[in-house]
Amino acid sequence: MLRQLLKTKIHRATITESELDYEGSITIDEALIEAAGMHPYEQVMVSNLNNGERFVTYVLAGPRASGTICLNGPTARKGEVGDQVIIFCYAHYDEEEMKAYQPRIVKVDRKNQVESIRSSIN
Repeated sequence: MLRQLLKTKIHRATITESELDYEGSITIDEALIEAAGMHPYEQVMVSNLNNGERFVTYVLAGPRASGTICLNGPTARKGEVGDQVIIFCYAHYDEEEMKAYQPRIVKVDRKNQVESIRSSIN
């Protein structure tokens, strides 16, 4: 049996841009994608701390070290520039993989630069 668990999250990122005239997704600084162990086109859930909105979309890579967090297409209606979000990514694990399981938590500063990375939510 496979169980879906939190693989990684980017904690308290700040929305820097909003592009309504786009097909849809969230653009994330390439350095943050790598730090979190995410991949372009991977599904993520985004939770907006300012308005309570929660939505599912997919990742696009933005310019490295830019701090970009851009809501594209319909997701642009789910937040405003300056809002803080948590970006969650989940994966499926079997019972054996769960024995060594640790989610990766990436905390960022107000400019979306990595402050810390840890493999535990404690």
